[in-house]
Amino acid sequence: MREAFVSLYPLKCFWQNSFNSELLYNVICRKLHIESSTIPTMASFRTLLGGFTLICEGKLDFGSFCIQRTIIDVINLVFLFVFYLLLFVCSVRKLQRSVVNKRDRISIVVSICCTLISILYLSVGLWNLIARIGEFNGLIWLIELVRGLIWISLSVSLLVRTSQPVKIFISAWWVSFALLVSVLHIEILFRTHRIEIFDVLPWPVNILMLFCAFRNFIDLTKEHESLSEPLLEEKEEKYQIEVCEANFFSKLSFSWINPLLSRGYLRPLALEDIPSISAEDESSLAYQKFAYVWETLIREKSSIDRRNLVLRAITKVYFKENIIIAVCVILRTISVVALPLLLYAFVNYSNQEEENLQKGLVLLGFLIVSKVVESLSQRYWYYASRRSGMRMRSALMVAVYQKQLKLSSLGRRRHSTGEIVNYIAVDAYRMGEFPWWFHSTWSLVLQLFMSMGVLFSVVGLGAIPGIVPLVICGFLNMPFAKIIQKCQSEVMISQDERLRAISEILNSMKIIKLQSWEDKFKSLIESLRGKEFKWLSKQQFLRPYGTVLYWISPTIVSSVVFLGCALFGSAPLNAGTIFTVLATLRSMAEPVRMLPEALSILIQVKVSFDRINTFLLDDELRNDEVRRFPLQNSDKSVTVEAGNFSWVPEIAIPTLRNVDLEIKRGQKIAVCGPVGAGKSSILYAMLGEIPKLSGTVSVFGSIAYVSQVSWIQSGTIRDNILYGKPMDADKYDKAINACALDKDINSFDHGDLTEIGQRGINMSGGQKQRIQLARAIYNDADIYLLDDPFSAVDALTASILFNDCVMTALAKKTVVLVTHQVEFLSEVDRILVMDGGQITQSGSYEKLLMAGTAFEQLVNAHRDSITALGSLNGQGEGESRGIAPLMFNGCSPTKQNSEGEISVKGPPGIQLTQDEEVEIGDVGWKPFMDYVSISKGSVYLSLSILTQLTFVVLQATSTYWLAISIQIPNMTNSMLIGVYTGVATLSAVFVFFRSHYAAHLGLKASKAFHSGLTNAIFKAPMLFFDSTPVGRILTRASSDMSILDFDIPFAFVFVAAGVTEVLTTVGIMAFITWQVLIVAILAMVAVKYIQGYYMSSARELIRINGTTKAPVMNYAAETSLGVVTIRAFNMVDRFFRNNLKLVDTDATLFFLSNAAMEWLVLRIETLQNLTLFTAAFFLLLLPKNQVTPGLVGLSLSYALSLTGTQIFASRWYCSLWNYMISVERIKQFMHIPEEPPAIIEDNRPPSSWPSKGRIELQELKIRYRSKAPSVLKGITCTFQEGNRVGVVGRTGSGKTTLISALFRLVEPASGKILIDGLDICSMGLKDLRMKLSIIPQEPTLFRGSIRTNLDPLGLYSDDEIWKALEKCQLKTTISALPNKLDSSVSDEGENWSVGQRQLFCLGRVLLKRNRILVLDEATASIDSATDAILQRIIREEFSNCTVITVAHRVLTVIDSDMVMVLSYGKLLEYDEPSNLLATNSSFSKLVAEYWSSCRRNSYQNFSSYQ
Repeated sequence: MREAFVSLYPLKCFWQNSFNSELLYNVICRKLHIESSTIPTMASFRTLLGGFTLICEGKLDFGSFCIQRTIIDVINLVFLFVFYLLLFVCSVRKLQRSVVNKRDRISIVVSICCTLISILYLSVGLWNLIARIGEFNGLIWLIELVRGLIWISLSVSLLVRTSQPVKIFISAWWVSFALLVSVLHIEILFRTHRIEIFDVLPWPVNILMLFCAFRNFIDLTKEHESLSEPLLEEKEEKYQIEVCEANFFSKLSFSWINPLLSRGYLRPLALEDIPSISAEDESSLAYQKFAYVWETLIREKSSIDRRNLVLRAITKVYFKENIIIAVCVILRTISVVALPLLLYAFVNYSNQEEENLQKGLVLLGFLIVSKVVESLSQRYWYYASRRSGMRMRSALMVAVYQKQLKLSSLGRRRHSTGEIVNYIAVDAYRMGEFPWWFHSTWSLVLQLFMSMGVLFSVVGLGAIPGIVPLVICGFLNMPFAKIIQKCQSEVMISQDERLRAISEILNSMKIIKLQSWEDKFKSLIESLRGKEFKWLSKQQFLRPYGTVLYWISPTIVSSVVFLGCALFGSAPLNAGTIFTVLATLRSMAEPVRMLPEALSILIQVKVSFDRINTFLLDDELRNDEVRRFPLQNSDKSVTVEAGNFSWVPEIAIPTLRNVDLEIKRGQKIAVCGPVGAGKSSILYAMLGEIPKLSGTVSVFGSIAYVSQVSWIQSGTIRDNILYGKPMDADKYDKAINACALDKDINSFDHGDLTEIGQRGINMSGGQKQRIQLARAIYNDADIYLLDDPFSAVDALTASILFNDCVMTALAKKTVVLVTHQVEFLSEVDRILVMDGGQITQSGSYEKLLMAGTAFEQLVNAHRDSITALGSLNGQGEGESRGIAPLMFNGCSPTKQNSEGEISVKGPPGIQLTQDEEVEIGDVGWKPFMDYVSISKGSVYLSLSILTQLTFVVLQATSTYWLAISIQIPNMTNSMLIGVYTGVATLSAVFVFFRSHYAAHLGLKASKAFHSGLTNAIFKAPMLFFDSTPVGRILTRASSDMSILDFDIPFAFVFVAAGVTEVLTTVGIMAFITWQVLIVAILAMVAVKYIQGYYMSSARELIRINGTTKAPVMNYAAETSLGVVTIRAFNMVDRFFRNNLKLVDTDATLFFLSNAAMEWLVLRIETLQNLTLFTAAFFLLLLPKNQVTPGLVGLSLSYALSLTGTQIFASRWYCSLWNYMISVERIKQFMHIPEEPPAIIEDNRPPSSWPSKGRIELQELKIRYRSKAPSVLKGITCTFQEGNRVGVVGRTGSGKTTLISALFRLVEPASGKILIDGLDICSMGLKDLRMKLSIIPQEPTLFRGSIRTNLDPLGLYSDDEIWKALEKCQLKTTISALPNKLDSSVSDEGENWSVGQRQLFCLGRVLLKRNRILVLDEATASIDSATDAILQRIIREEFSNCTVITVAHRVLTVIDSDMVMVLSYGKLLEYDEPSNLLATNSSFSKLVAEYWSSCRRNSYQNFSSYQ
């Protein structure tokens, strides 16, 4: 038998080393009759294994009842484990709708019985544990507890409702348990003829469970027969669940978001899948609360002391809910600070000689409670603070939007559209994180002081020296944070400048391409980016120093504290002291590192509050500017008495002076005068938009307003015409017909559902103006204010609009028409002639014609241009009069005579402006590979990961040294502290290089992606800008670029850091207690699964959120540009409601993204806390003296940080994946199809080209997309050198497309354009466009000075610029300005009238003086007199040039050498105008129609005047 024991000795070693089951060993010895005293005895039994034989008295006989009961218990444990695993999976995938089936009373009764049996088993087990009944039956208490757990789980399984597979599994469990127990009990009765009470009580319940199982199988069969419809109803019910309706457990565990995550896991989420925000979180409610408090504070505070009103209002509204958050923050802080004390207690417990399991279990209980409280309180803090922030954000976004609807003209001058958008996009948006940072700031201070208290309680006076380096590190953080903040603010300032420039460039891209200024403006963007990049580089290279300070400060402080302990002898340098100090310093490091950042962000928030405060207190439109009365029976529409108005009240000379005006109901009033006379201002006075200095303005009835610069919303044509009114088909058709829109709409593939691009980019100027007119007519107002609505349309269309719209559709309405078209003046009731801000003349056409002066000049200019027709063939006045009868005998023009128009760009079935393209689903590692490959940063990424690994190894080595060195007998304190400090300090060097390489990686990527995006944008064809809203491009250049600049490079490093630290932590824990590895591996696998599950939805939420923010900003910008029209139509409330919807949609994504993150973190914390609890439990079960206290402290100190490290890794992992969406989005625009190259080196034209200016069109066909119909259909003709060619045709007939083809904004589908014999498609775009000059249809000015607008490339002297200004009639105006050529031009030239802007464009071409000049509706917005002067200047200055004039005024092209007539994209006629007039040509009809539209009876007036 002795020999037999030799073979058993390894068994003893195995148990001792693994589970330490000494009793099992003793039992075996006793069976073999071996004295256990002859073998080295083991410590007391502390593990679970060996239970079979201990309970069953060492008998391994499978026929014994004890073994059979144990087998049943094991089977039940397997079922129990799988059951909870399935429940966990189901809880991840979907919300359990109902815990209890209220109709099933049997299940409830059986469940209660199971609970009672469970209580019985648990009570007996706990009693046995405490009393330690029986020397031999040491594990009876555990078996009883396990059976109690099994029965309570059976109780849960009876109540829970879940999917069919789980239901089948549960039923199988009940059946197997009931059958096995019944067989056992029958066997016991058969063999012993008796049964114990513990067997009798559960048996009937097992029989009832068997019955429930069979009933389940029957129910499943029935459910299968009617499966589909109930599931659909269930799905709808789940989708409607909101957080405010969820139960307490659902809110605590964030289970209310499960339906959304389940849907996102099954398929990619779309915006339609996102539930609407709960009523208590809606922006309307948030704004109402804020507005009420704001108004109260405004009334209470004097006009002097109005600082911080926004902050006070927000505080007053959200104070109560933040008190609850503060309680959670305090609980979390206490829990975090208590952890080092628990570590101290655990290490001291392991130092004790006597065994006291109860004390150990109490410590474990405290640890569990502490971690659970920390987890739940922190999750609620994060979630609730961001929810509160979302409400603040929504309230302020809506408040800013509402304010801009009320802002006066003075306020609008102080706050540009871009600034207002910034108040929403930056300042208000920042409030989403404000409560979190606010609570973080004070809680970090509290945590710091409480941790210092813990430190003093553990080491006493030894902590005093440690305060010195702690304070030094804290103070070092302050200047460092200030430098970082300075860099950050400079980056933001530079970024604002760059984005303002990009926005302006994108809005003016057509003129930039026409003038070939891409290189100039691209270099501007690059220089602005260079300035931004300088500060970005400085900030990124400073960050590694902050990282070093963060990691080295605990090392220095702990070393000094250890030294203090050794010097003062206040505490022994044992495991308890050392690892408690390290854990405490770790909790102190967080405040030291984060406080400067938190304070910096709070300062930024304060700045945002101040900016919003200033804006909300700015000047509003006063209600007393205009007195409004209902129409009723008054015969008046508008009266102005002694009115003086000024855009700038401080200026001595008002904009409008001494205005006395009375407009009767139903009158048609025309306002005319030269450029800058104040014509538009008088309409603004009637609208109440211009500040009134004195006098009264009264308006009787509702107003409809048509602005001079068309204001069109993004949306369909129908939406723009209805303008929020309900659809009335009859009225709608009349409005369309009256505005000559019927043919346009019929030619569009989508009819009136055609999408209009941003700012009407895909509509011609005439179409936009007519849509505006249709909107006004459909509105059915009493008074119509029309600001030069005919300048953008051709003569016939203008005539149709005047007759059918103004004179017919609005026959019974009051109309005030500002116009340069003198031909319509004879038809109106009264004419107001304005000059210098005054009404110089007022009366009927005949009366003013006889009076002379200013009106005489206007009519003379018009008459001269008309009578010029008679001298075309040298025939004199006679022929002119001969033509006259032809004109006047014709009837008034009608739409039936008008030609068709070109359809909107785009193939059938495709809208021009399409939904934003987004990636869908998991795109794998492709964005990561793109990021690394485009930036060429693989070396830096590899070095960064390598240095991180080295850092983690050195950190682990330093703490391991502390754990083992304290057990070495002769180890001196100086050696212990010195080695630790040296190794830990060395690790800080590697962490510096880790961050340094990450900064290099990020900067390389930022440079590469920005350069690629900028190049792609400037090389993109014009069609891209026609079909892509500016907001889409701007979000990539702003928010997406910021993520590449700041977040992605360090996210890579943080993910690597988190993963390596988690693996190191688990490795150290497993080194001490290898059993924890089983739980840790399972936990990590579950974490990976949950992360993947979460990412399926989170990825799409981020992507969708990327498309919901831009509409809020675009809508705000759109509203700012059209606020005058919105107020005129009294549509403020509708726009406000629409904005609320957009804000709510954006807030929903913010809310759900944060809630989903907390859902993820809570589950990860739960899993890793299980690992922590398991490690602590096994440390309790370790035999005394097997593991040193130092290793216990090491294991626990790492275990306590496991949860935080895992969350850190998971957060950054998920964030990195979300950040990669920005890489996708930018890369998407880096691969736009390019337009042809700017320069083709092998095919450059001669420097003198074009020397003549001869243009040949050969079978030219143009289409905008490959499958779209042709817009120009085989045009062939030649423009001879030096000729003046007029191009005429109806609106949309292809005139502008011809010019686009000449400048190659769109490439020919077939055919050629030759200039001086060279095919323009064979050369580079820059070589072509630099040799052509153009004055575009829509005049474009850039923010800057007059000089930079006339000469962007800096090629001309001041003298040349002044000569050009003199020729284009601007010298007098600009000479009067204080800064002359350096006078400012605001965004889009808003501080200059539209006519003056067109004169600036003329000045550009006068400087450029190319051989070919194109005038595209160049004088549409100026009066006839100025037009005549400019036409004379163009004839003189460009006498040897080929001039192509596209004009709506026939008289502008009547003296051309050749006239081209286009219709339906075809060339109808091309000949000299005299030849065309001599025949019954289309051109002669156009001229006749124009004359007819000039006046049907005014020829006699002209004659009489002569």
